[in-house]
Amino acid sequence: MAVMRFDALRELYKRKPKKVELPSGQLSDYYAVNVFTKEKMRDYLSRDVYKAFVAAVEKGGLFDRNVADQIATGMRKWASERGATHYTHWFQPLTDGTAEKHDGFVDFDDNGDIIEHFSGKLLVQQEPDASSFPNGGLRNTFEARGYTAWDLSSPAFVVGSTLCIPTIFISYTGEALDYKTPLLKAISSLDKAAVGVCQYFDKNITKVQTNLGWEQEYFLVDSALYSARPDLCMTGRTLMGHASAKDQQLDDHYFGSIPERVTSFMRELEVEAHKLGIPLKTRHNEVAPNQFEFAPIFEEANLANDHNQLMMDLMKRIARKHSFQVLLHEKPFASVNGSGKHNNWSMTTDTGINLLSPAKNPKGNMLFLTFLVNVMMAVYKHQDLLRASIMSASNTYRLGANEAPPAILSVFLGKNLSMMLDNIANQVGDNKMTPEEKTALKLGIARIPDIMLDNTDRNRTSPFAFTGNRFEFRAVGSSANCAASIIALNAAVAHQLNQFRAEVDKLIAEGTGRDEAIFQVLKRLIIESKPVRFDGDGYSEEWRQEAARRGLTNITSAPEAISKYLAPSSVEVFLKENIFNETEIHGRVEVEYEKFSKKVQIESRTLGDIAINHIVPTAVSYQNRLIENLCGLKQLFAADEFEVLAEDRKDLIREISTHVTAIKKLVKQMTDDRHKANHESENEEAKAIAYDKVVRPVMEEIRSHIDELELVIDDDIWPLPKYRELLFAR
Repeated sequence: MAVMRFDALRELYKRKPKKVELPSGQLSDYYAVNVFTKEKMRDYLSRDVYKAFVAAVEKGGLFDRNVADQIATGMRKWASERGATHYTHWFQPLTDGTAEKHDGFVDFDDNGDIIEHFSGKLLVQQEPDASSFPNGGLRNTFEARGYTAWDLSSPAFVVGSTLCIPTIFISYTGEALDYKTPLLKAISSLDKAAVGVCQYFDKNITKVQTNLGWEQEYFLVDSALYSARPDLCMTGRTLMGHASAKDQQLDDHYFGSIPERVTSFMRELEVEAHKLGIPLKTRHNEVAPNQFEFAPIFEEANLANDHNQLMMDLMKRIARKHSFQVLLHEKPFASVNGSGKHNNWSMTTDTGINLLSPAKNPKGNMLFLTFLVNVMMAVYKHQDLLRASIMSASNTYRLGANEAPPAILSVFLGKNLSMMLDNIANQVGDNKMTPEEKTALKLGIARIPDIMLDNTDRNRTSPFAFTGNRFEFRAVGSSANCAASIIALNAAVAHQLNQFRAEVDKLIAEGTGRDEAIFQVLKRLIIESKPVRFDGDGYSEEWRQEAARRGLTNITSAPEAISKYLAPSSVEVFLKENIFNETEIHGRVEVEYEKFSKKVQIESRTLGDIAINHIVPTAVSYQNRLIENLCGLKQLFAADEFEVLAEDRKDLIREISTHVTAIKKLVKQMTDDRHKANHESENEEAKAIAYDKVVRPVMEEIRSHIDELELVIDDDIWPLPKYRELLFAR
């Protein structure tokens, strides 16, 4: 039974690092060569057509059919020169992946001859079958039509022989069926709300951009070992496996020397990513063995998210060339750190100001404080919405596991900055401030950059940490589409900024001066949002108790967390900021419930198969060997001596029997529970809860018995690669 395992190990030890040649000595020579950038547009489009395209991108306008045809012709010519023979509308359905259907650049001319052709109509819009993608009841299964529409703000690119056109994906009736559509709406909503607040301080600010810098964590496993683990193949994580004697306890992997095979993989991945305009900058070992990280330079959020989606696909393809498999699951190994995707989020103006960065003057620092406090208030008011945006079947295994932020949404500011907020709240009185009081307050605010100098260390246990010029949303899972968290965060902050402006405007209309009105509202927000501020150890039991006293929620169940999308406060945010309509909100929630249930169902079925068809036969086989050994001892030794010598073997036989009996009983129970959840649950929420509360606990029980068997059964016959091999064999 262990043949595949040992064959895999023999194959692994023959691996050699793959030689990777750089296309050029200068990165600038090949950076974005496979992207149809604005610079390339100038070369392939007429001046008028290029200007029409830029105007449409910058002002949200449209262009006519003739312009679209000319862009399509130029784009096809460029793509063909890069080796493209096909095109696809590249979109992001609610599957946690991307989708594409390839069509060739072929058509009939008027004479019936085959020609290479790509029209503006094909560029701008297509009608793929929408019925096969998750929709949460937004459409009937017998209705097929959906639309993809070109996202002009994200450039087309070539992968292999295919021209990829980033698009949105909507239903026949106009509801969003993807991540990109609401992301673009959330970016626009925050832009409008933030500009409105910025205008208090600088009338020249007319646009605010959302920025995103993701940190992609992942594991690498040799492809031979991966193939010998059915659970990894089916679910992306190990459903059983006893902890290795050595894993990460020596802290010797983080930032350590990168193995040669891995370096070769990283080098080729970086080359291909740079060709696609993905600005990868950082690579390093993560905390757990065989865990690593990539991180790019910050970009505009929509483009950054496209790049992350493209990157995850690229990682898998390049890894296979190096005989690796990439694990993006949040918790592929039970005993070591899981993988996240920290979302570094900020806002910048068209005048070059980072709204989350302190300035050199009181006015600039007031702008900084205004946005800092409003973001903090948004997190406090909409903590459940933000948690819902990052919760999934896989991320529940990671959150709160002493290597990732807890499920409690708190904000880390650092003691110095937090103290300053409290001081500001104390300085602003309920009555009209004197000129001297205003001057003193502004002088204090001017000291913010100096205060920040001593506030550079970040809290690694905080799910939402301020890191000097941005917030780091650390709770996002490694396999997630960044858009989900950015949609929720942008919508919540936009909603809060709109409320802030309405309150300030009301005070101004009542005769309060602008600065004082801003101070008064900020004071209230600082005081009201104080419970969400926390600088200590987010992993501690003391914090969980303290958070409860503060009224912060701690939801660790994915179905319960997902249900908060439908909370009145969440619905209000989405509706008022025009991100979703009510039908779309309910549809998304249904999709999340469905995904949760199906993922746990697959895990359960895989575990049952491995337990009954791999583990139990191995245990019985080893038990039979022990029984044969007992029979041999009985023939060799006298009865009294035999009893002494045989006792440990009898105990081992009993132990194996106990585990085998328990496994078979629990697998039957799990199967029955699964069938009950599938057939008796009245809706998707009830089904998800049943899988969470009933099926999952039984799975953990089965695992514990299997892991105990792994410790007592002869290594020579254990059928699955062990943790020490998966984590350390390279």
